[in-house]
Amino acid sequence: MKAKLSHYDKAGRIRMVDVSPKPDTLREATASALVKMRPAALRAARRNPKGDPLEIARIAGIAAAKRTAELVPLCHPLLLSHIDVRANFCKNGVAISSTVRSTGPTGVEMEALTAVAVAALTVYDMCKAADRGMEITGVKLLEKSGGKSGMYRASGLRKRR
Repeated sequence: MKAKLSHYDKAGRIRMVDVSPKPDTLREATASALVKMRPAALRAARRNPKGDPLEIARIAGIAAAKRTAELVPLCHPLLLSHIDVRANFCKNGVAISSTVRSTGPTGVEMEALTAVAVAALTVYDMCKAADRGMEITGVKLLEKSGGKSGMYRASGLRKRR
């Protein structure tokens, strides 16, 4: 079976998907990212004189989720009912996750992904003086629920309690 890409019409032209016939349902998506950095940079990030890079990244991720439709051309502007961005120091850098929720006719996967991507970029910006070789990796959708396609969970991911 050939995969159908929804942002193209029958003639192959790019289009914004018409979601007007779709019913409003509760939709939720969770995404993650990792900012890998050297141990010395990780130590410096924990006591960054510019401010707490994790809190600034969290706020940046929330702001980014709300502006996804301005950044990704074919995304629909959505009324988001919840955005949670978490950033935590881990063994090799900063682990970031976001959960976004809305009740509407289309999903919130792009908002969750945008939140973690911008939060990761913010960590990079806050810590680049200590390590310009940081790597932003693992930006991925972990799970999503709601809508016609139902539940998606990335392989290897355990159910949430």
